[in-house]
Amino acid sequence: MGSPSSKKLWSGRFNERTHHLVEQFTVSLPFDRRLYPYDIQGSIAHSRTLERAKVFTKKECSIIIRGLEQIRTEIDQGQFVFHEEDEDIHMSIERRLTTLIGPLGGKLHTGRSRNDQVALDLRLYVKDALPQLTKEITNLQQALVMQARKHLPIIMPGYTHLQRAQPVLLAHHFLAYVEMLERDHNRLNDALKRLDVMPLGSGALAGTNYPVDRRLTAKLLGFSQITANSLDAVSDRDFVVEVLSALSILMVHLSRLSEELILWSSQEFQFIELPDSFCTGSSMMPQKKNPDVAELVRGKTGRVFGDLQATLTMLKGLPLSYNRDLQEDKEPLFDGLDTVSASVRIYGELMKRLTVRPDALSTAARTGGLLATELADYLVRKGVPFRESHAIVGQLVGDCLRQKKDLNQLTVQEFQKYAPHFGPDVLTILTPESAIARKAQTGGTARKQVLKQLNALEKRLAR
Repeated sequence: MGSPSSKKLWSGRFNERTHHLVEQFTVSLPFDRRLYPYDIQGSIAHSRTLERAKVFTKKECSIIIRGLEQIRTEIDQGQFVFHEEDEDIHMSIERRLTTLIGPLGGKLHTGRSRNDQVALDLRLYVKDALPQLTKEITNLQQALVMQARKHLPIIMPGYTHLQRAQPVLLAHHFLAYVEMLERDHNRLNDALKRLDVMPLGSGALAGTNYPVDRRLTAKLLGFSQITANSLDAVSDRDFVVEVLSALSILMVHLSRLSEELILWSSQEFQFIELPDSFCTGSSMMPQKKNPDVAELVRGKTGRVFGDLQATLTMLKGLPLSYNRDLQEDKEPLFDGLDTVSASVRIYGELMKRLTVRPDALSTAARTGGLLATELADYLVRKGVPFRESHAIVGQLVGDCLRQKKDLNQLTVQEFQKYAPHFGPDVLTILTPESAIARKAQTGGTARKQVLKQLNALEKRLAR
C-alpha cells in the first residue's frame, strides 16, 4: 500500500493525528475493498439523485460519474493503489475521485454518511451474491437428480439410528437431498426479498437536509422499496443474520451428505466410489484414498455456524443507531458466502462423477431383517392387531438372529409356528422389490412415485 497525505477526510475537529496502532486496528480496507463496484454503483446513483434535487448541476454530475467510472476501471484492471490510511473502500474511492476531478469530488458526500453508504453497499453485494449461489444449488440438485435417474432400479437399505431399517430406492435417497436443497433455495430467495430495501438517504441516523428523491435512487439501483426509518436503516443487519442463518442450514444439509459419502465410500460399506480427482492420498500409507472434499465440507460447516454466532453476538447489545461494532458484519458475511458457495460448487461437480456399486447395495438390502415390518403389516392385514403382530415378528426375528438365518430363508411351516395367520402368500412379500412397490402413496419409495417426482423435478430444474 502506498502512502497519501496522512490527513483524514473527517479530521477537522481533531488536533492529533490518528495513532498508527489505531489505524491498523480500525482499518477495514483489506476486506471491504470487494465492495468497490457496489460503492461506485451507489455513488453514481446518489450523484444523479443530487442532480435531480438541483444540488449538482448537470455538468458536475457528468464529471463525477466519469471520475467514478475511471476509478472502477482502475480497480478492475489492478491499477488502483489502495492506501491503508483511507480506512475503508468508501474513503479510498472518495480520495481518488478528489485527486482526479479536484474539489468537486468532495461534493459527492453531500447528503449521505458512511453509515447509510455501507448499509447500501452491503445490500447490493448480497443481492448480487445470492442469485449466483442459488444457481449453484440448482446445479447440485441437477447432479443429484441425474444420479437418481441413472440408478432408478437400485435398491438399498434405508437407515434409522444408522441401523438397517427398510429397503428404499437409492434414487429416493438422492432425492431427499434435492428436497433439502429446495428449502435452502427458497430460504435464500425469501431473504433476498426482505433485503431488497434501499437505505441511502438515511444519512448518519436522522435523514438528510437535502430534497433527494429516495425512490429515484432506489429505482436507479434496482431496489423495490426504500427504508421507512432512518435509525433502523443505518443500524439494521437483520439481512446479514438471515442470510447467515440460511447458509448455516444449507451447510447442515451438505454436512449430512458429507457424512453419508464418507461412510458409503468406506471399506465397511463400499456402496459408492468417490472420483479420484476429488480425493487425496496419504503421505505415508500408499493404499489410502481419502474423502478429503467431503471431510472438509463437513468441517467447514462449523466455520459457517461461527460466522452466524459472531454476527448475532456482535449485534445483541448495540443501542441505536450506528456503532463501529457493525464493521464486524462484513468478514463473517463474506466468509459465510465464500465458504458455502465453494462447498456447493464442488459438490455439484463431485456428484456428477460419483460411481455407485449396485451389487454392494443390493446385497445389503437383502440382509439384516429389512422385511420385518412387511411381515408385521402382513399380519395386520390378516386381522392381527399391530402391537400383537409387532411382538410376533420381533420374536421371529430374534430367533432368526440366534439361528443365523434370514427371514426369506424360512418356510411357510416355520412361519406358522409363530402365528397361524401366516399362509403361503407370505413368501411373496419377502423381497425388497415387493416391499418397495407397496410404498406407493405420495412421497413413498415406490418406483412409480419416485419416477413421478423425478419427472417433475427435471422439468422444474430445467426452467
